[in-house]
This record gives sequence, structure tokens and C-alpha cells, in this order.
Amino acid sequence: MVWRIGVDSGGTFTDVCLFETETGRVEVWKVPSTPDDPSRGIAQGIAEGIARVDASPADVGYFGHGTTVATNALIQHRGVKTGLITTDGFRDLLEIGRQKRPDLYDLQTDKPEILVTRDLRLEVPERIRHDGSVETALDTEAVRAAVRRLKSEGVKSVAVCFLYGFVRPDHENEAMRIIAEEFPEAFACASHQVAPEFREFERLSTAVVNAYLGPVMQGYITRLAARVKDLGVTATPHLTQSNGGVIGFDAAARLPVRTVLSGPSTGVVGAQAIGKLAGIPDLITFDMGGTSTDVALLTNGECRLASEATIHGYPIKAPMLDIHTVGAGGGSIAYVDSGGLLKVGPRSAGANPGPVAYDLGNTEPTVTDANVVLQTLNPEYLLGGRMKVKRDLAYKAIAGLAEKLGMDVMATAQGIISVVTANMAKAIRVISVQRGHDPRDYTLVAFGGAGPVHAARLARELDITRVLVPRNPGILCAMGLLLTDLRADFATTRLAMLEPAAIPAMADAFAELEAQAAAWFAEEHIEPADRRLACTVDMRYAGQNYELPIALPEGPVTEASLAALAEGFAAAHRRMYGFIAEEEPVQLVTFRIEAAGTVDKASFQPRPDAGPDASAALIGHREVWLPEAGGFVTCPLYDRDRLDCGNRILGPAIVEQMDATTVILPNTVATVEPYLNLIVEAV
Repeated sequence: MVWRIGVDSGGTFTDVCLFETETGRVEVWKVPSTPDDPSRGIAQGIAEGIARVDASPADVGYFGHGTTVATNALIQHRGVKTGLITTDGFRDLLEIGRQKRPDLYDLQTDKPEILVTRDLRLEVPERIRHDGSVETALDTEAVRAAVRRLKSEGVKSVAVCFLYGFVRPDHENEAMRIIAEEFPEAFACASHQVAPEFREFERLSTAVVNAYLGPVMQGYITRLAARVKDLGVTATPHLTQSNGGVIGFDAAARLPVRTVLSGPSTGVVGAQAIGKLAGIPDLITFDMGGTSTDVALLTNGECRLASEATIHGYPIKAPMLDIHTVGAGGGSIAYVDSGGLLKVGPRSAGANPGPVAYDLGNTEPTVTDANVVLQTLNPEYLLGGRMKVKRDLAYKAIAGLAEKLGMDVMATAQGIISVVTANMAKAIRVISVQRGHDPRDYTLVAFGGAGPVHAARLARELDITRVLVPRNPGILCAMGLLLTDLRADFATTRLAMLEPAAIPAMADAFAELEAQAAAWFAEEHIEPADRRLACTVDMRYAGQNYELPIALPEGPVTEASLAALAEGFAAAHRRMYGFIAEEEPVQLVTFRIEAAGTVDKASFQPRPDAGPDASAALIGHREVWLPEAGGFVTCPLYDRDRLDCGNRILGPAIVEQMDATTVILPNTVATVEPYLNLIVEAV
């Protein structure tokens, strides 16, 4: 037998999903995360998961994982001392940026910490023009002197970013060669390797973030690879990228900037696959974990791929799924601000000490504590009995908050839930309403350890009438690792007008990108039959400052291709901005290729209808505080593992399983569909 293992290392728990390829058997497991060294928690999760299914490490045929190592290092500024070599006159670009304040009306707002101090940003004479011609040759002796100075200053990593390096990378390549000679032990990267696109500041920021995180990711991957090898697992390990695909460890070590959304992206991939099985293509994903909530919108089963995003204040030009994150999770801390108002997050209790109910030393109430007090969560234990919780401690912590607010304890606990629900609803409006989509037209897919607890209230807040809760919601990100392909993205900026004269330049650009994709396919040992390419073009009206990605039809670039691009751009522009400017010239900006290597993935078989009676899954009753009823209501408890296809549950009710708890509110009904997902709808 062969087992495929996906592991998602989160801020609170490390989730493990095991899939047996011959029988389709799925097993899930959770262990506490180990923030000091995430590889330790991953190795523990793999070892316990393998033992749980009576398998041996030699039975593991695939191992993939998602990680928050790069994200956390960026958030907490725990990267390495980094140096920068750039074009003469551009050392301060990293600090000047776009001169945008994070909050327009906040005069006291703080800019994110600059990752390279000014004394370590060194300039060298060189200049390449926008057309690729050399105005000033690279001063190689100046580069050599700069590298030696950075080495003497004790930097661990060096970023190279020259003006128009994305048009002609000769000077950046020469600088990289000199670094390899003078400072071979340093991590080094050039901007054309990391983000070969225009917009100087964003390209510079991306290269610097990559260098800042490089040694951190290399150290983590080295430790994890050694731990996995010590377990006896021989399968080639893979790591998730922000674009939802996976890459090998070597590629991830070279380009850590492409893993900043590693964990959340596979949750979107998992939700996409489950929505396809359930026949529901239009989805809003709602992934609520211990420290944050990630949301994304899928139209016709596809999530928009963004080419640029700002992650914790730092612009990053790298392909990533369009995921919006807010600091709202089960561990988010509730407090009273200086104006006497109740606030929740973004500060989190994390994995250690965690919520007050975990009895690990925290005294500040969290969202999980509120759910324990309200008894929407089991007031005695979590994880199927493996983790004991203490409701009395949570009650005491919330009582202290209630006293400050002059409110009842239960009303305060419910207030925490209401505030965090409002925070999450705001995040969903960002990816839906603000981009021309009505959330009422979508189904909310709830996953993550805390997602199903809050999904029903969040859906009501947004007037969403249907919620889908996957079979294993708490480990969907880990399961998504078993449902995704190998993937890489390649891009080049070539400004041209949308007209027949641009066809030769377009063909040349895509030929260059196809060559890069072919080299990647060979590096990853992907057979020709398993290779897949998708081409897009970033387009805008001439004079605009933002582009929209438009799919290019398959086949050679012809005038028919240009017509299809024009039609696609008009539709996308109308959807995004509400109008089109028919007389304005359209510009082609950046050409992209998404390369995917198809791999064997987990597959699921539908179950036969067992009828509506869910009484076989009934395991008891619990008093649950429901504001709709004005107090505690006796709710039936169901074991998710005993529910079968066709079973129906009328709310109010609670469905418990090892990795999550689902709350079914009054006036709603939950139905188990053939793939054992719960569909919760208003009645």
C-alpha cells in the first residue's frame, strides 16, 4: 500500500492528512505546532499519523507540506542581516517607495521596518536603458569592493537590483558572479531571477524580501529534510507556493518569497476540488485558524491569480492566489480599547500559551474562550478528547472583561463572537463587493479549525444562504496538498500596443517564457505527457497605472488572438471598474506563462444515499448559548464520523469531529451530500 501525506504547519496546530491510494482511505491527525522549530512538529505529526494507520515510513509515496516559516519571519522581522547592491543613485528607493501612507488619514501611522539599513545599501556605477542598450557599463571593481564591504559588515544575504535589470540581466548576472567569488557563503539573489517585471520599487522590494528570508528558509528546509529522512521517509518532499502549486525543496530554498502564502493557498485548492465534486462552482472560501482568517473568491471554480500583493507592508511581485487575510482566529485576544470599546485581534495567543481554557498560562480571553463559555465548543475537551479544556478559567477571564465593559459575562462572550464575525465579514466584502461580486451569489466554504464554528453567523451577516463544510474541515489545507499539481510561473515585461504590429514581439516573448518553462519541467523530471501551459497577458488602457490579467487562447499568436484579448479585457475592465473606454488604445504590458506538471492526486468516491435519518450519529445533548433564543438551549450533538450520505439535521444542533466543530443555527438544515460534505441552508 502507498500513502500520500500532506502536512500544513499553522500557528496553533500542525495538520496531517493521509490518503491511501489503492482504497481511497483518508485519515487525519493534528498535533500542536512548535513555533521555535516548526520542523519538529511536522516530524511528530508524520510519525504519529503513520503509526495511526499502521503503515511504515517506506509506505509513503508522496510528502508535501505548507508552511508559515517565511510569513512569520517577515511579520516578526526575524530574517537575516541583509545587504543590497543597486544602481548608482537608487540606494534610497527602498525607503522612498511609492510615498503612500498605509492609512491616508492617520498622521501617526508607522511605515513597515526597512529590511536593509541605509549603510548596507551600496551603489555601483551602471546603467541600462529601457530599450536594453547600455548607457554605463558595470564597474566590476566597484561591485567587488561593495561585496567585500558587505562581507566585513557581517551580512548573511545579498540582494542585487539594477535599473532595467529585467530588460537586460547582464549586469545583474555579472554582479552575482562576483558575489560567488568573493562571498560564496552568502545567500544571494538578483531581481531578474526573483521578479523579472517592471516597476522598480516593487521589484526591488521583492528581491530584498527574498534575500532577507533566504537563509531562514534554507535552514528550515535543511532541518526538515533531515528529520523526514531520519523517520525513514524516502519520498521526495515538496512545499506549497503562494500560487497554490507545489515545488521541490531546492526551488523553495532559492525563492522563499514565493512561499509567503504557502499554507492558505492549499486550502483554496482543497475548497476548489470539493466545490467541483459537490457541483458548486461559485465559492467564497473561509479559512479560520488559530491566529488568522484567510478568505478568497472562486468564480466558475477558479481563484484569481494576483501578480502582486502587499504582505505585512512589503510589496511583493510574485504569483499568488488572491487571498485576503485578517487577524481574526480562535486565538485572537479580546480587549477593551482606550475608548472603552470591545476589540478582538489582531494580537493572538498563538500555540503557546494559547487560549485561557488550555490552562497553559494565558490570562487574556480569546475567541476560543468565548466559544467554550457559550458552549458552542465542547467545554471539557477538544481534538476528540486528546486536549482537555477548562471552562471555568475561560469564564473567569471573560468575567474580567465583562466587568470593564459593565456587561453580563454571557453577553460579553457573545459580543466577542459578534465583533470577530464583523471583522471577517469586512474581509469578505473586500474580495467580493469591492471587486464587483455579490456575496449572496456564492456559497461559503468553511474550513480551518475554527471556520465551521463561525460560518453560520458569518453567512447570516452577509446574507449568504448556503454554507458548505468539507468532510475534514480542520485539515483541508493539508488535504489540498494532495489535490494540487507541481507549478511554476514565468513572466516578462514588454510594453506594446494591442495591434497587429505587436504579434512578432508577443511571439518572441512567449517563446522565451516557454523555454524557461521547459527547463523547469526538466529540472522537476516532469514527463512531456504531464506538462501543461497556460498563457496570460497583463493589459491596461494606455495611461492607466494598473493592469488586468487576460487569458490568451491556445495556439500561435494571430490577429484572432488579439481580438480575443480585446474582448476579454473589455469584459474584465467593466466588471472591475464598471465601464469601458472603447476609443482608448489598449496596451500589452507583461506576458505570463503558468507551467503545471500533473501528478497523481487523491480522489474520492461518492457514497450511496442512506436516507435522512441521522439518529445513528446522535451522541448526546448540550446546553448552548444562542442569542436568537435569549439564552441556553438544549442542542443535540452529532458525531460527524457517523453521518452518512442523505442524512439531514435540523438546527439548532452541534456536529463534532476530531478536527472541527460545526454549529447549525435555528431555522437552518444540514444535509450530507454524496461526498460526505455538509450543506447547510436556510429553511
